[in-house]
Amino acid sequence: MNARGKRSSLTVKELSKKTWSDFETVLGDNGGARGCWCMHWRLSISEWMEGKGEGNKKAMNRLAQRDPAPGVIVYDGDEPVAWCSLGPRSAFPRLERSPILADLDDTPVCALACVFVHKKRRGSGLLPDILEAVCGYAADAGYTTAEGYPVEPRDGKRAGADTAMTGIASAFLKAGFSEVARPRKDRPVMRRKLG
Repeated sequence: MNARGKRSSLTVKELSKKTWSDFETVLGDNGGARGCWCMHWRLSISEWMEGKGEGNKKAMNRLAQRDPAPGVIVYDGDEPVAWCSLGPRSAFPRLERSPILADLDDTPVCALACVFVHKKRRGSGLLPDILEAVCGYAADAGYTTAEGYPVEPRDGKRAGADTAMTGIASAFLKAGFSEVARPRKDRPVMRRKLG
């Protein structure tokens, strides 16, 4: 059961050689937004800019060959519908250095650094179920707390792909997360107990 009392039909698979083409499908030709390929939180800004596009894609492909996986692809049946970059905060050096998203305490968390929904499925209301599936994976991997860094667009506004890459706060609330800090007006930090 998910946080809303419904059973989610979504499944997850770790990013690997076998699922790489599904990752490419979800992120599209731009690699998510502006050639990121989900390396934003893993590299310094200069490294990220230098690798923008093909370099970042190759860097993520190398991570996909390692254990633990750098994240998961979320499926609706056989269709890849989302990507979530996750792991301990230490896996995301730029997140660790962020003055806005500084570590709150010494609670070991599974950081949900990026939650990217395929463009055909955005705005469909699927994000809470995606988060639910990802939390199930994180719990099975032994994490006890999930932490997200969503944006909260102003009333009547939509976040673009490059700002919504961390998810939308209202979807996190629907998936059972609670706000634990608000370092900036549009940027809550949210947590959910797992298990």
